[in-house]
Amino acid sequence: MWLIVGLGNPGAEYAGTYHNVGFRVLDRLAARENVRINERCGAAVISDEVRIGGQAAVLVKPQTYMNDSGAAMPPVFDRFGAAAQNVIVIYDDVALPLGKVRVRQRGSAGGHNGIKSLISTFATDEFLRVRVGIKPDREVDDLREFVLSRVVRADEDLLDQAEEIAAKAVETLIGEGVDQAMSRYNGIDLREKEN
Repeated sequence: MWLIVGLGNPGAEYAGTYHNVGFRVLDRLAARENVRINERCGAAVISDEVRIGGQAAVLVKPQTYMNDSGAAMPPVFDRFGAAAQNVIVIYDDVALPLGKVRVRQRGSAGGHNGIKSLISTFATDEFLRVRVGIKPDREVDDLREFVLSRVVRADEDLLDQAEEIAAKAVETLIGEGVDQAMSRYNGIDLREKEN
């Protein structure tokens, strides 16, 4: 059983922010599979079981705030008998330019507090990630303020395309494996199409 975990902050005020990329990618996957992510499981909401890439999966949105995402996972692990190697985490990355998506097998949190919390809970950094770049071309004064701000119109199209690629990357990860997903998606730079 795969656990596909999208990171974000709960509540309508955060729905359209840069930091909620993970939630929006999960919403895309849920729409494709015609399921809702609304069943309570501890401090998370989950979907019914779906088949993605030919395998069983559950979509998971931690309902703690981003910085405490890991705290939502133990009841989900217990329920599905899962472990870190069964997890794919989708999240925003301010170190990666807007218009890029990166699939990774493991690694440090890179300053992302949600990932830091998951590494602490899992006691390992060995879990799959799909990073969606949100770093804009313009200068940002306050990073915390930026990630919690609503996506500006100039970034909407690029971010929407990147979120679609992230959803496809999850399907490829499960259906074809990490090497295929990395080679297919890690080289894409959507900004080049715009120029």
